[in-house]
Amino acid sequence: MSSRPADLLIARAVRRGGPWLAALTATALLGAAADLMLPAALGRAVDAVVRTQAGPEAGFGLTGPLTTAALLVALVVACDALGVLAAGVSGARAAQWLRSRVVAHTLSVGAGMTRHFTAGEIVTRAGVNVEEAGRTPEAVVTAATLIIPAVGSVVALALIDPWLAVTLVAGLLLIVAVLRAFMRRTTAASGGYQQAQGEIAAMLVGALAGARTITAAGTEDLEAARVLAPLPRLRAHGLALWRLQARAGVQAAVVIPLLEIAVLAVGGLRLSAGGLTVGELLAAARYVVLGAGLGSALGYAARIARARSAARRLEQLFAVPPPAYGDRPLPPGPGTLELRDVTVRADGVRLLSGVSLVVPGGTCTAVVGRSGSGKSSLAAVAGRLVDPERGTVLLDGVPLREISREPLRRAVGYAFERPALFGDTLGEAVAFGLAARDDAGKRSADTVRSADAVRAAAGAARADAFIRRLPLGYATPAGDAPMSGGEIQRVGLARAFAQAGRLLILDDAMSSLDTVTERQVGRALTGSLSDRTRLVVAHRVTTAAQADQVVWLDNGRVRATGTHERLWDDPGYRAVFRAEEAS
Repeated sequence: MSSRPADLLIARAVRRGGPWLAALTATALLGAAADLMLPAALGRAVDAVVRTQAGPEAGFGLTGPLTTAALLVALVVACDALGVLAAGVSGARAAQWLRSRVVAHTLSVGAGMTRHFTAGEIVTRAGVNVEEAGRTPEAVVTAATLIIPAVGSVVALALIDPWLAVTLVAGLLLIVAVLRAFMRRTTAASGGYQQAQGEIAAMLVGALAGARTITAAGTEDLEAARVLAPLPRLRAHGLALWRLQARAGVQAAVVIPLLEIAVLAVGGLRLSAGGLTVGELLAAARYVVLGAGLGSALGYAARIARARSAARRLEQLFAVPPPAYGDRPLPPGPGTLELRDVTVRADGVRLLSGVSLVVPGGTCTAVVGRSGSGKSSLAAVAGRLVDPERGTVLLDGVPLREISREPLRRAVGYAFERPALFGDTLGEAVAFGLAARDDAGKRSADTVRSADAVRAAAGAARADAFIRRLPLGYATPAGDAPMSGGEIQRVGLARAFAQAGRLLILDDAMSSLDTVTERQVGRALTGSLSDRTRLVVAHRVTTAAQADQVVWLDNGRVRATGTHERLWDDPGYRAVFRAEEAS
C-alpha cells in the first residue's frame, strides 16, 4: 500500500490538535530560539568574568550577561513544561478525531467491513493503532523543531569561524543519513509487529465468543496455543525494532562525540592562533552540542515510523467504501419486494446466483433450504445490508441503491438469530433505531414511537409478558435482565416489529423459540403484522406452512416457489426439513 494516503491521514490528524497544537509549536519554537541564544549568552558571561580579572572596573559589565543567561535558562524550562502539557492534549485530540473517524466509518460500512477484517483486527486498529497515530503531533513538531537548533548552530558557528561550521555540517550529514535509514527500516518492522498484534486480537475475540464450548471440551491449552501462534512473529518483529533502534543509537553515539571532538579540535587550534576568544570557544562547544542534538530525533523518528505504519493500517479500513445511498424517496406502496437476476459473492465464493423472485406487498414469504443454500445472503440483499455483485433489488418499484438512507431504514426492519441489544434499558432496546435526532440533538416528535407502540411490538413478539414480570419492567437495564436465548430473540423480534415500516425480514430469528411461542409469533406475522411484507428465513415446517408462499433455495439458486402444500409433494423439499431437524 502506498504511504501517501497514510501520510495525508497523519497530516490531518496533526491539524486536529487545534489551539494546543499551536501552543506546542510556539513553545517548541520559542524553546529552540532560547537554546540557540543561550550559548552566546554564556560565552559573553564567561568573557565578562575574564575581563573582571583584568581590573575591578570591568566588573560592572558582568551583571547584564549573567541576567540574560539566567532568563534564557528560565525560558527554556518554562517552554519544556508547557510543551509537555500541549503535547499530551494535542495528541489526545488527534487520537479522538482518528478514533471517531474509524468508528463512524466502520459502522457506516456495516456488514461489508467484517467481510474484509475480523472483529479483533478492527478493534486493534481502532484502539492500539489509533493511539500510536495519535502521538504524531508531538513527534512531528518536536522532530521538526530539532532542525532549528541544528541550522542555527551552523549559522552561529559560521559567524564565529567558518571552519567550525564546515566541521559541524559534515557531522550533521552523517546523522541525517542514520536517521533516514532508521526511519525506513522501522516503518517496515512496525507494520509486521502491528499485523501480528491484530492477528492475536482477532483469534482471542473468536475464542472468547466460544468460551463455553472451549471449557466444555476441555481444550483451553489447545486454544491458548492457537491464539498465541503469532507470538513468535510478534517477538521477532519486536526484537527487530529494538535492534534497529540500538544500531541507530550506537551509530549516533559514535558520530556525535567524534563531531564534538572535531569541532573542539578545530576551535582549539583557532584559539591558539588568536582567532577565537575563550568565550567564543565555549559558545562553539555549546553550539556543537546543540547542533548534534539532531541525533536525539532518533526517538521521535521511531514514533513517526510507528505512526506511519499505524496510519497505513487505518487507511486500509477507510479503503473499504460505505454503501452509497441515492436521493429518491420511497413512493407509497404495499412493500412489494423484487429481485432481478441477483448474484452475491463473498471472498470468491458465489452465495447467490441469478436469483429472480417477487414478494408481493403485504404477503409472508418463507425462505427455506439446506445449510449453505444462500438463505441469509438473500435476507441480507433484500434489505440492503449488502449489495449484490450483479442484479437489482427493488422495493415498490424503486431500486434500493437509489433510495436515500433514512426512508430505506424506516421502511425495513430486521431480526436476527443472535440479536445485539442496544440501549440502556429493555424499553430502549425495543425502541432502538426508531428515534431520529434533529440538529439540536433533541428527539423529533414525528419520528418517536409511543411507549404503547413499543409494548404492542413486544406483545406481538411474545416479549411483553416476561418483561413486565421483571421488577423494573421496561426500565430494566438490558445487561442485567436474566434472559434466556429465546427471550433475547423475542426482544430482537419486538425491535424489528416496531421498526419495520413496510418490509420485515427475519433471518433465522425464531430458532431459539419453543414450539408454542413460535406458533404464537407466527400468528402475529399473519395477523397484526399482515399490513407489512414479511420475508422469513424458516427452518421449521410450521413456519413454512403459515407463509403465503415458499422460496426453496438450493446451492444459491431458486429451485422452486409455491405454497408449502404444493411443494410438500416433492421428496427433496421434505428432505430439507429433515436435514434441518437432524442438525
